[in-house]
Amino acid sequence: MNILVAGGAGFIGSHVVDRLLRRTDFELLVVVDNLWTGLQSNLAHIRDDRMKFVKSDVEVFNSELRFDEIYHFASPASPPWFIAEPARTISANIRGAFRLRELLARGGQFAFTSTSEVYGDPLVSPQPESYRGSVDCTGPRSSYDESKRCTESFLFEMSRTEGMRIKVVRLFNVFGPRTRPNDGRAVSNFLTRALRGDPIVVYGDGSQSRSWGYIDDIIDALERYFWLDGINFSGPLNIGNNREISVIDVALYVQSLFPQVEIQFGPPVAQDPTNRCPDLTRARQVLPGWHCKVSYEIGIGLTLDWFRKVGMSQGAGRANLPNKEI
Repeated sequence: MNILVAGGAGFIGSHVVDRLLRRTDFELLVVVDNLWTGLQSNLAHIRDDRMKFVKSDVEVFNSELRFDEIYHFASPASPPWFIAEPARTISANIRGAFRLRELLARGGQFAFTSTSEVYGDPLVSPQPESYRGSVDCTGPRSSYDESKRCTESFLFEMSRTEGMRIKVVRLFNVFGPRTRPNDGRAVSNFLTRALRGDPIVVYGDGSQSRSWGYIDDIIDALERYFWLDGINFSGPLNIGNNREISVIDVALYVQSLFPQVEIQFGPPVAQDPTNRCPDLTRARQVLPGWHCKVSYEIGIGLTLDWFRKVGMSQGAGRANLPNKEI
């Protein structure tokens, strides 16, 4: 059996690669990543000969092989990155999905990580999978929001019309080790600025809320849903922490760890959602017993330890990995 992970050198993708390599039922795991937001150093610890890395845009990746499982993580997830390059973001999600479909073996499974951003600035809280959202399809965040929604549409249509086996998750605000120091999202921004002794910058008044899910808890859910539990459910499936916390409260908590660092306020980010919280009713049915165990306070401590040891130099020097044609 052959497995393909697109975006497998990224924050979430690299953690999924680690879990996949615990398995013994495949011969080859190909990681495709153009290193736009991913880092080779996220994979440098791997010594498993079954993994092969290919530096390539997912839209043009070519192989004579066909893959029994495909995991599509190939997209930036941070507003500064996808707002700066909207065409590239749309292409990675939508054109990437079209290309990956061509590489899927007959009867294979296509798994896609969508996002809570498909709910836009929600008028319903918490957000169930049935909520159709409040998305501005022409706004500055639309390249990410709408390309994720369109990719979901494409996959569910392929499931309906062609019988393609799919699994779609919607992730809520994941944080933890292997986040780039210049990632641009709140937790990594607050921690890296505090470590440098710079002021923590909160955009707007900080009342906007998020549901912060620590990476290990999220990967536990993805592992169970995508392959471990043998689940036959296409999704979409909300995965995240349903403890909703304001951005200012996170900033104040980080400041409590760095009392010498002040908090400053910047102008609001355009169309920054006011709230985000997953309705996990379906997740509890599909993944009985799963929940986010790591509180954001403990998760911030673990992420801070990682930034102190490794993360502040992340992206400055990249380990060399074999770049092989597959």
